[in-house]
Order: sequence, then C-alpha cells, then structure tokens
Amino acid sequence: MTTPLPGRPLTLYEKLWNTHVVREREDGASILYIDRHLLHEVSTPQSFIALERRGISPHRSAANLATPDHAVPTRHRDQLIADPQARAQTARLAENVDRHGIPYIPLDDVRQGIVHVVGPDQGFTLPGITLVCGDSHTSTHGAFGALAFGIGASECGIVLATQVLVQQKARTLEVRLEGEPESGVSAKDVALAFIAKVGANGAAGHAIEYTGQAIRRFSMEARMTLCNMAIEAGARIALVSPDQTTFDWIRGRPMAPTGDMWAKALAYWKTLPSDEGAEYDRAVVLDISRIAPHVTWGTSPEEAIAIDAAIPDPETLTEPKRKARMARALDYMGLHPGQTLEGTPIDVVFIGSCTNGRLEDLAAAAEILRGRHVHENVRAIVVPGSGTVKKAAEDAGLDRVFLEAGFEWRDAGCSMCVAMNGDTIQPGQRCASTSNRNFEGRQGRGGRTHLVSPALAAAAAVSGHLTDPRKLKEILE
Repeated sequence: MTTPLPGRPLTLYEKLWNTHVVREREDGASILYIDRHLLHEVSTPQSFIALERRGISPHRSAANLATPDHAVPTRHRDQLIADPQARAQTARLAENVDRHGIPYIPLDDVRQGIVHVVGPDQGFTLPGITLVCGDSHTSTHGAFGALAFGIGASECGIVLATQVLVQQKARTLEVRLEGEPESGVSAKDVALAFIAKVGANGAAGHAIEYTGQAIRRFSMEARMTLCNMAIEAGARIALVSPDQTTFDWIRGRPMAPTGDMWAKALAYWKTLPSDEGAEYDRAVVLDISRIAPHVTWGTSPEEAIAIDAAIPDPETLTEPKRKARMARALDYMGLHPGQTLEGTPIDVVFIGSCTNGRLEDLAAAAEILRGRHVHENVRAIVVPGSGTVKKAAEDAGLDRVFLEAGFEWRDAGCSMCVAMNGDTIQPGQRCASTSNRNFEGRQGRGGRTHLVSPALAAAAAVSGHLTDPRKLKEILE
C-alpha cells in the first residue's frame, strides 16, 4: 500500500487507490487489488478459455457476478433466442459460470438486466471497492464512490485468475457543478454539455470527481448517468463521494451488508469523501443553471448543442482534420450548418440503456407521455435496464402509460444501444436515443442517432420531431 504524505488532504480517488495498491512496480505502474468483477456474455468467452488452457480456476468465485445483457433479445423471452451467435454466447456464459461456481443471474430471472443496472440494483456495487467489467461504461459504478473501470477480455481473465491488475495511476479532474438545473433539464443534459465543453478526449488520462452542492442534490440515478457518460469525455473513471443519498440507496438491497457489518461498512464509507483542501490536477466548473436540454448533431457525443442552438459551421474551423471530421459528420447525419435541431423529424425513439434505463428515467419520460400518443410516423420502444426496474415500473403503473401512448414495452437488455440483438434502426432512419454513443452505425448500419434525455425522447415521440421537453411540461403545468 502506498503511504500518503503526512497530513496532506486526499481526494476520494487517492483514498481508493491507496487502499488497493498491492505493490508499486519499478516502471511506475502498480498492482491493484480488484474487489469485484461483473461479467456478461460478450466480453468473457476468451477469458474462460484462457483460464482453462492454463488449468486455472477463479481465485475468488464469489467476488464475481454474471448476467447476460448485450446480445439478449428484449422480446419473446419464452422462446429460443433466434440469433445463433447470441444464443451461443448466452449458453456459453451459463456453462462457464456453472463450471466455476460463479454467481449467475440467468435470462429468465427477474433480476436479469444490464450489468451496470444490476450491480447497483442488487447491492453488489458498494462504496470503497474496486470494481471492473469488460465494458467501458463500468465508470457508472463510480457514482457510489467505487473505483470502477472497464477492462478488456484478456484483463477479465487476469482478474478471474488473480484478483489483481497492473494499472497506471490517473491524474485527477474535479468537475464542480454549480447552480440548480431548470425544470426539464436532466443529468443527461449536464453530461452532454460537459462533453461538448471539454471534448471527447478532454478528460483522457484522468479520474473525474463530480463535486459541488449541486451533485449533493442529485439522485443516485442522476449520478450514475453522469458517471456513465464520463467515458465519452475520455475518462475511464468517474466518481462521486458517497453521502446519505448513497447510503439510503444501498440499505436493504439483497447483497448489501446487514447488521453489524452494515454499521462497520457505514463507518468506513463515511471516511471516503475527498478531504477539505484536497488538490486536483485539473478543475472544470459547470454552471448547470445555464444548461438547456441538449441533443447531439454529429457522430460523437462531443458534438452536442442546446436544442435551440445553431449547428456549427465547419468553415469556421482552421484545423483541417477537425474541419473534415465535422463536414463528414454533418453529411452522415443529413444536417446543415446553421440549422437548429428542434423540429428535425425522427423515425424511431429508444428509451433505455445503462445510461437512462432506470426507474427515474422511465418516470421522467412517462410524465411527458401521460395523456399523449406517439406520432403516427414514429416507432417507439422502451427497454427497462433490469427486470427489477421493469417490475418497479409496472408496480407504479408506468408500463400502462407507455403502452397507452403507443410505446413497445420490452424486457431488460442493452437493446438498441448496441444493435446486437435485433433491435436496430434502418439505414437513413433518425433515432432519438437515451443511450450513450452516436457513432456511425452504432444503432444499425446507416442509422442516424441523436443522443437525448428521457424527457426529450418522450417529447420527440409524441411530436414526431426533436422537441424541447420544457414546452410540453409547460402545457402540463
């Protein structure tokens, strides 16, 4: 374990790092202990093959939790998975975890869902731990004050075998949120505004910590959205210091500590927040009271603007590569410099993903949809992030709101976010999506993706075009 300088205030990241370093290497890297590991069907097949070739069993089977999510269908769960590759991947995961005694949530279990929703749902994600998964959006779990980051398939195998990884310590970036968001502006809008401000690589090499009084007022769902999207700014790690909001979320969840262990865990968790006077390598201040609902116009999450703002002109840029990239993005998206996104017709609406597939997200969309109907030219689907979220939504009657509005109500999974499972958009179609990436072909070859909040997605669904959700909220009020 590294020893901090006596009396020096520490950031949350430094505290988490210091308590998990097994050994510092001469090359500057460190061997980091990994407490917990989430597994899904797409990233792990080669990991288990590597174990078996070497005759190795998992070092701590109980430190893992597996569930299929990426390739699984979100309809017809009572039938055989139609896609042969998805069927094989899901079956292989079940076989591998059974052989090695790894805790597993199968496809027909109500708890199944996207790993980054299931982990918090079940209390597997806790403050103070290191947590990894073969998926870049593992940064989501940092909302709990966990040092969480995505890894590759070979690293998944290393964690299974050893519970350690060789890692380089990141620099720290404080993102201080000031002000109060306007009604109708969500954490997704804040995330897109931040990414647009710093760029897709603006936080590369850094561990982000969101600070300020505003983050204290954010729900856990909102904090998870912010941490989830941090990878789109180039940061593998994003953090929020745990507080009473965090503890209240965790208490009573199936895998959370209980009794004396809860008291001991709580006492430790309260020591984790960054110390007063702790120094960060960089700092960015964001006045969230000035942020409007955001929409992406291009093919990177950094290409986002307020819904009533004008799309930028590549001719204003002097750097040739940036100019060419912007021109290509506009051409792919079928948009023009100077136009506003509000009023742009859409064909598909997708509400779901590890970014915005939680109960609060569904409730925000349902608030807009109540008493309204999906536009006749729009296909709209909602995919809860887990079966647990789906049940909670149904208990609250949200499923009826979606169904009566003309949405398809699906089972849990990554769905249209990754287009690996039959949920895709067609070439040339335009989709308002609550997911996290809008790269070319991300939701289907030739498809055009606009990243939006759940409220804006719902507003687009009923109007048939990109719409400022604040206008529909004003009508309701």
